Amino acid sequence: MTPRAALAPLIAGTTWRRGVFLLLGGVLALPYGLLAVTCAEMLAGSTTPRPLVYPLLVIAALIAVVPLLLDGSRALEIAAVRALLGVDLPDPPPGHRGDRETRLRSALWIATHLIVGALVMIALFGLLPMALAFIAQQFGIGAELTSRERYGPLDGQDSGWLTVTGVLLLVALGYAVAGLGALAGSMAPVLLGPAQAERIAALEAQAARLAERNRLARELHDSVGHALTVATLQAGAAREVLDTDPEFVRRALIAIEDVGRTAMDDLDHVLGLLRENSRDRRAAAPQRTLADLDRLVADARAAGLAVHAQRSGDPTRVPAVVSREGYRIVQEGLTNAARHGHGPVTVRLDLHPDALELELVNAVSNPDRARLGRGGRGLDGMRERVLLLGGRLTAGPDGDRWLIRARLPYEETR
Repeated sequence: MTPRAALAPLIAGTTWRRGVFLLLGGVLALPYGLLAVTCAEMLAGSTTPRPLVYPLLVIAALIAVVPLLLDGSRALEIAAVRALLGVDLPDPPPGHRGDRETRLRSALWIATHLIVGALVMIALFGLLPMALAFIAQQFGIGAELTSRERYGPLDGQDSGWLTVTGVLLLVALGYAVAGLGALAGSMAPVLLGPAQAERIAALEAQAARLAERNRLARELHDSVGHALTVATLQAGAAREVLDTDPEFVRRALIAIEDVGRTAMDDLDHVLGLLRENSRDRRAAAPQRTLADLDRLVADARAAGLAVHAQRSGDPTRVPAVVSREGYRIVQEGLTNAARHGHGPVTVRLDLHPDALELELVNAVSNPDRARLGRGGRGLDGMRERVLLLGGRLTAGPDGDRWLIRARLPYEETR
């Protein structure tokens, strides 16, 4: 080992940060030290009545132990470990209370941190001044203080050996801090790392975030995609009859304006959900449900798509989440029919007491190509919506037509 490699732990920035972490434990141990001294004086003294001493000792023990078991103490230790020891520990899941095993591991870590920190602080305040005094006397600084004392086999006249001893003490302190800091860094994941329940909670939270992100992506795809499809068809049809049928052009522009405004409302709603401010969430526009189905069908007809709609049952008795997902499935089906279909579209909704059944049927312009197609993001979004609700979906070519059939189970609201 080269001298440079041997001295590297003493001058590394990580050693200094770990030393600060150990000293932090010593600072936190000071109240415990004062409490221990007070309790010892109470036991040794004869002025305090014994019936009063023991309850005070119980209260002192609770004051000493309870902070070690708090979730907040563990969170503070995790933050200190990340900042000073450089160990990447995850924060405890919000709202998740640690189990007994986690609390005991955390209490053991905090107690060890306080004890080791107190020992390091005592060593620094005791040995560091001594080592510096030994080295300084070699240069005539404070020699009168060390010349009158004896230090084991050495006395104040052994200036050379005292200097060597001072240097060795400084090196030993540096290596002790580096070693204890490295040991703390290796033990932190064991004692402060997440428990099995916390790992499961973190995975569930991550899955919920991914599901929410996918849901927002579906909302944008279905709403904005439908609006762009209707606007494109209307604009194309209006261009063809611009000089011969101005009334149709006027209706087309009105339809483009309406679907654009609807798409903007949906976009504002999604952006409101993405904001962390709860006030913005409440201010976001409501989502479309089966109660808006007539408007959706009217927009599709205005875009030139022949739609025959049939509905049985009361949509207000359908749970909101099922009603929203059913609306989006119909919207995506009409959008695909407008893009790739041929001929009229039949939409049928049957609202049963325990399930919503919907069906969309339209002819396809190229049956062979439809059989080979695997669907795009729209069909994938439909499958995800149905899967999340525990339903069934059939989407694909059926002879010379395209068929979408979905069943969404629910418990009827009253």
